[in-house]
Amino acid sequence: MEHTVTTFASLADLTAAVGTELGTSAWHTIDQDRVNLFAEATGDHQWIHVDPERAKLTPFGGTIAHGYLTLSLLPVLAKECYGVEGVAMALNYGSDKVRFPAPLPVGTAVRATAVLVSADEVPGGGVQVLVRFTIASEASPKPHCVAETITRFYPAA
Repeated sequence: MEHTVTTFASLADLTAAVGTELGTSAWHTIDQDRVNLFAEATGDHQWIHVDPERAKLTPFGGTIAHGYLTLSLLPVLAKECYGVEGVAMALNYGSDKVRFPAPLPVGTAVRATAVLVSADEVPGGGVQVLVRFTIASEASPKPHCVAETITRFYPAA
């Protein structure tokens, strides 16, 4: 599957696309430096993430990325999957059903596929969308993260 991005000309066009795949991001390799920076930012220094020598002795064979680091990739991956024109702002409203089915070994390249699950009007003229992102790699038959994100889009005046 190639990197594909869908750009919608309007919120109405986005709403009409419920049930469709929106796109697939480019590949992004998760390296140890990124994992270490995430550990510093969050205070989560668990050794399975930050101690490569100790982690070699585990069934993983090395360090693995934090689940929340994998989830935090969604902003960059999402913009590589889809976009909406004519929007004044987009607000992160939250996430549903976040799961980490498989560990993500450091050094692995991942990408996301986005599917538009629902789109509903909200007060103030906006549209609330639920998008299911699946973050996967060629290294695992299971995805590393599956999350449904909720975003509210508001049209430009």
